[in-house]
Amino acid sequence: MERLERRLEKHIELLISRYPRLVISKLDLINAYLIFEECYLRGGKLLVTGNGGSAADSEHIVGELMKAFVNPRRLDDEYSRALVETDLVLGKVLSENLQGALPAIALDGHLALSTAYMNDCEPLLCFAQQINGFGNTGDVFWGISTSGNSKNILFAAVAAKAKGMKVVGLTGLKESRLSQLADVCIRVPETETYMIQELHLPVYHTLCLMLEDKFFGK
Repeated sequence: MERLERRLEKHIELLISRYPRLVISKLDLINAYLIFEECYLRGGKLLVTGNGGSAADSEHIVGELMKAFVNPRRLDDEYSRALVETDLVLGKVLSENLQGALPAIALDGHLALSTAYMNDCEPLLCFAQQINGFGNTGDVFWGISTSGNSKNILFAAVAAKAKGMKVVGLTGLKESRLSQLADVCIRVPETETYMIQELHLPVYHTLCLMLEDKFFGK
């Protein structure tokens, strides 16, 4: 296993100090983080989705990655200058207010596309269709499923692997089809749906904090 930078390890240590049961997920959490880090270092993006509460979690994750979470994310000097050079007044406002972003798309958020596809085609492939359209080699698909057996997530995972993407799963404790398909699957130690979801939040918050620290930390 590749060693984490010390400042990133501290985020995991804090997580486990607050949620000691997650110690069993520590290695998978680290390996998932390293997949995300490599993706962003190479200019890739994250495609994430789930159903129900996990769909809400997907939107939450995108919110933490696409704007400042804890650390300020000032734009780089070159882009700031380009904005001002493009338009002195509007560019100045943009350069002072835009924040650095880690590209992430929640696949559950495109209602017109999803409903059109589900009406016209095979409903369970609505996320796989978006993997087909958005996904590129080097991107990452993050599938969230408390059971790990949601068919639309599994179809998306297969489509992603065929595209040359890495797949990360976030599930409950039980072995599942997603845990078998994924390159890394974080299985939190609960089996009841709402309890699984209660542990999913601190897990993905920690991963988002680590990514922000890596790419925007001092």
